[in-house]
Order: sequence, then structure tokens, then C-alpha cells
Amino acid sequence: MPSPPNHPNHLLIFAREPVLGRVKTRLAAGIGAEAALAVYHELLTLTAAAVAGAQVPATVWLAEAPTPLADPTRPRPEWPGLPWRVQPAANSLGARMAHAFAEAFAGGAARVVIIGTDCPGLSADLLQQAFAQLHTHELVLGPANDGGYYLLGMNKLHPALFEHKDWSTATVLPATLADAARLGLRVAQLLTLHDVDSAQDLATWRGR
Repeated sequence: MPSPPNHPNHLLIFAREPVLGRVKTRLAAGIGAEAALAVYHELLTLTAAAVAGAQVPATVWLAEAPTPLADPTRPRPEWPGLPWRVQPAANSLGARMAHAFAEAFAGGAARVVIIGTDCPGLSADLLQQAFAQLHTHELVLGPANDGGYYLLGMNKLHPALFEHKDWSTATVLPATLADAARLGLRVAQLLTLHDVDSAQDLATWRGR
């Protein structure tokens, strides 16, 4: 989905529909599917609040088409006011992210940031910081404490950043930083935050 005319920033949100048994499967293994769905609803609410507060054009990219099929011109209930798309069929998360970035740049965006919905500490201020850093850096990363990242932003598509990664492992952030160094990109890093993927992650979050 293109950015509105004359707006240089665009935010991409990778999310899932909140459906029992289809979300937070690692977390569900520890606390049960119904409890995991409740947590996911909570994470969606927190993420949506951060996005709304950042006041930047955004597109939601759903992992799967809604069931039953929904009108693509009407926002999803969890994302009021936001257009949505379905992620393309691809063999990796990286390929799906690269596609979303390419569409945003093709639509006229000059700075594009992508986030997921697993990070309860994400805030509007951090999103605004990410876009601000892209005025002076080619790449911005929000490190997650599990070795991945909760945010990635760039002002030009760099396909190498999405290739040859073991997604959802602790190698993603260091591999991305190594690619950035090889490409000579100036990198800004935001505050390291905590993702909620497992029962232990949830306990850590609840204990704070």
C-alpha cells in the first residue's frame, strides 16, 4: 500500500489474525492456546496504541487471509483506520519482508520501518526515533534481547539484509549487522527490548 502523497515515511506491521490455535504457538505450548490468544490480543492492543501515537502512515501485512474472507477496503477490527494486505506466499520471512518494503518504496515512501507484534515495550516514541534516525543513517534496528530484532528500517531496499538468515533464532541480529557492515551502511540501534514468544518470556514481562 503506497504512502499518502507527499508523505515520506511508511510503517509496515507484520501481524496475524487473532485466531485460537493459530497465534503464539510457542507460548501456547507452555500456557495453553486460549491463554496464548488472550496474550496476543493484549500485544495487538499495545502495538496498535504505539502505531496510533506515532502518527505515521502504516499498512498491516497479515500472515494469512482473514477467515471468513474480508473486504480488503475495510480495516480489520484490531487495526482501526489502517489498510491491510496479505503477505505473499514465500519460502521465508525475509522474502515476505523484502516484498513489503519493495511495495512501500515503489509507492513513494522514502523511509520505511517494519515491526511485528511481539514486543510489549514498543512505543510511539521509539517509532518516531526510528524514522528520525533514517535521516542520518541508512539502517535502523531495534534489537530484541533474544538475538533478533523488533524493528528494522531503511531508506533504500537492501535485499541482502533479508537473505541467508536463520529466522527466529539468535543469529538474526548479528547476521544483519554483519551484512550492514559489508555493505558499508550507517546503522543506528534503538533501545533493546524484550519479545514475548515463550512462557518464560511472558513470566519475565509480567514480573516487570
